[in-house]
Amino acid sequence: MNPPTFLDHRSKSFPLGAVPCQADDIADRHWNVLADDLAYPLAAIRRSALDHNIAWMQDYAGRKGVALAPHGKTTMSPELFARQLAGGAWGLTFATVFQLAVGVEAGARRAIIANQVLGDADLDGLDLLLTRHPDLRVWFLVDSLAQLALIEDWAVRRGSQRSFDVLLEIGIPGQRTGCRTLDEALALAEAIARSGTARLGGIECYEGGLANCDSEHDARAVTGLVDRVLEVARRCDAAGWIAGDEVMLSAGGSAVFDLVVPLLRAQGLSKPVRGVLRSGCYVTHDHGNYARFLKQVEQREGLDASLRPALEVWALVQSVPEAGLALLTCGRRDISYDLEMPIPARHAPRGARVAADAPADWKVTALNDQHTYLRFDPAGTVPRVGDRVALGISHPCTTFDKWRWMALVEDDGTVSGAITTRF
Repeated sequence: MNPPTFLDHRSKSFPLGAVPCQADDIADRHWNVLADDLAYPLAAIRRSALDHNIAWMQDYAGRKGVALAPHGKTTMSPELFARQLAGGAWGLTFATVFQLAVGVEAGARRAIIANQVLGDADLDGLDLLLTRHPDLRVWFLVDSLAQLALIEDWAVRRGSQRSFDVLLEIGIPGQRTGCRTLDEALALAEAIARSGTARLGGIECYEGGLANCDSEHDARAVTGLVDRVLEVARRCDAAGWIAGDEVMLSAGGSAVFDLVVPLLRAQGLSKPVRGVLRSGCYVTHDHGNYARFLKQVEQREGLDASLRPALEVWALVQSVPEAGLALLTCGRRDISYDLEMPIPARHAPRGARVAADAPADWKVTALNDQHTYLRFDPAGTVPRVGDRVALGISHPCTTFDKWRWMALVEDDGTVSGAITTRF
């Protein structure tokens, strides 16, 4: 159970003169985004799309016969973690021990740290969490003999009998962590099997860096990685290096999650396979990068529709200083821009209680720290000072980390709840 979360004037977009409240009680205020009850910019999650996405991805994993451990780094929201677990998630994924602690507080009892753990403070922290929660099971990644040596050295210096659950990571040349060659992976797996401080639970990879939103290329590249991981898994299984009564095979899965399903459903090993998909961005989806990748997934899977964009950042038109240019009350402090500029999604003129799709010619061309540059055709729909614009995003992760809280809103703009973040 998460402790109550207090919202007040120290929380961006919470009205300065409003009486503070618990996040769970915000619906009692009867606020509405389109009534200008909250300050702009305002990050808002459409509850209907959020609920749909959680249910859709859980159903997809169930139909494919794989487990879902959503990546918590996307939102770092205890309330969203609890919703995903309640929706049927097998566990959660994190990138750090700090993030894991937030997930454990939210109720997670199975977790993957999809990253290397090797520092003393992190190993101490993980050991502490496992001691405090005897029902907690955590796997983290190992990709080198040097890392394994540091873990074993920690155990000697601490006088610890702890045996950590680990997954051997297979990497991609030129990209981030993971063993580059079969020989390297097998040498490491054998060393883990001999170690008293680590217990090999299976094999892991992250495929996202291979995808470029070309379905033919992505299928070929990801299948090549899947084949490499399976070869390592078969060799390790045949050698008896994988501990326990099942083999865990895990992959990322936010952009091309359908292409890793063959890995997660591998056959022919001596033990049952636990395939774990670690999709993260699906929970709110987006209007840009992941939306384009999803079109490819839908085509490959024969789907009419799947995930829906749930996250928007609302801003006011604060100035229209010249023809074709409007400035909005939103900037780099408020919204993601690492993959592409925000995308005008909806528009509500001042005083309107209904939002319509933003005109197709509206484009965001630049951001300052606190300003958005919205370009438009002066011969078309012209934004006016005081209008509201909902900006869609590309890459949810780097919008969530800019907010301590976000409003949950109904389709009519009513604020029905709130989520908080713990970055």
